[in-house]
Amino acid sequence: MVNAQSQESSSRSQGLTYTDQALLHEIGRSASAQRIEQDIQTLVSFGTRHTLSETESETRGIGAARRWIKEEFEKISADCGGCLEVFFQSRVISGERRIPNATEVVSVIAIQKGMSDPSRYVLMSGDIDSRVSDVMDATSDSPGANDNASGVAGTLEAARLLSKHKFHGSIVYAALSGEEQGLFGGQILAEYAQENNWRLKAVLNNDMIGNIEGINGVINNTTARIFAEGTRQTETADEARLRRFTGGEVDSPSRNLARYIDLMADRYIENLDTMVIYRLDRFRRGGHHRPFNDLGYPGVRIMETNEHYQRQHQDLRTENGIKYGDTIDGVNFDYAAKLTALNAVSLAGMANAPTPPAEVSIAGAVQPSTTLSWAAADPEQNPQLMGYKIYWRLTDAPQWQFSKYVGNVTTATLENVVIDNYFFGVASVSKDGFESPVVYPGAAGAFGE
Repeated sequence: MVNAQSQESSSRSQGLTYTDQALLHEIGRSASAQRIEQDIQTLVSFGTRHTLSETESETRGIGAARRWIKEEFEKISADCGGCLEVFFQSRVISGERRIPNATEVVSVIAIQKGMSDPSRYVLMSGDIDSRVSDVMDATSDSPGANDNASGVAGTLEAARLLSKHKFHGSIVYAALSGEEQGLFGGQILAEYAQENNWRLKAVLNNDMIGNIEGINGVINNTTARIFAEGTRQTETADEARLRRFTGGEVDSPSRNLARYIDLMADRYIENLDTMVIYRLDRFRRGGHHRPFNDLGYPGVRIMETNEHYQRQHQDLRTENGIKYGDTIDGVNFDYAAKLTALNAVSLAGMANAPTPPAEVSIAGAVQPSTTLSWAAADPEQNPQLMGYKIYWRLTDAPQWQFSKYVGNVTTATLENVVIDNYFFGVASVSKDGFESPVVYPGAAGAFGE
């Protein structure tokens, strides 16, 4: 007779070993600190990029900055034979606390369409706008070198790297405006995605990815943070009642997206350890992934571990021998390149993998075994699909621990693995070994259809 423990060990050993991807190693090594430095220098040179700043000048203000960003995306597109669709996206905002008068909030969007599944998207973003101490001061110099020229420069660099390759799914590169005034650029793009039926599976918001010196005296270029919200904002009362009995508080799609990125760091980015933080953002603060989370899309914030508050949202000045202001000398370009590479390999991995499983369900209450089921992926959209892999972990474990490849099926049973003792999920696997993020069963973990 085979006992439960030996049967479980057997199940673990049957898992298809993760396939190391040469393409992702290449991408992970290719981010250029020099190009990122040049892009940050250019963005800083516009003086201020405040949302309410000058728009007509060719050399100063947010208008000049967004036109330059669009030109850079167009150059990247020209280099790949027109592979990017580049456009301004705008809306007039008024009557808001930080935008009282009618102001056109303009973001720059570039889309690299997928080969077989163009309606499935993953997205990377950075914020164009900058600010000083007074959030309404649109005229003072506001370099915004780290916050957030670093995120925009990283997004441009990721586009340069990934546009050299073709992927099954689509990739969006977004330079968003209006973040400091109320997350308006993200809200506009999130609503656009919803209106245009984007199957948006991942939003990687990059906000401050270049500082390695903390206000607490720590200097470290080997760690980064991934902020990921728990229970999804769109959860209904019925879904909440079910979740109370089935779990899922720590397995929202945003959390499993963060786990995926964490594994990409371990596998493909040298000397980088990411911290997955179970919170929407820093304590009582926010970022441009939030508008996407508000509509139910999986979104996370990727950023430096060690913040320096004298370099954030500050007038340029020196007081008592302390220098204040977000100037370029506070940016570590090698570190910004490292975090850019993390984004690029994560986007590439997801875009090349089959779509995350949909309609995942689970059964096994008062049974010795656990059964998972899911919907079959569309074969035309996912010609690279080989099959599916079940993952499970102890309920207090932060990362998936065990796995079993089950083939191209839509239901599978883990014999003598008791449902009460673990959390479970399913990932899609391509013929060449790319995997999707893991999807937790039920509405709590769904990545959408």
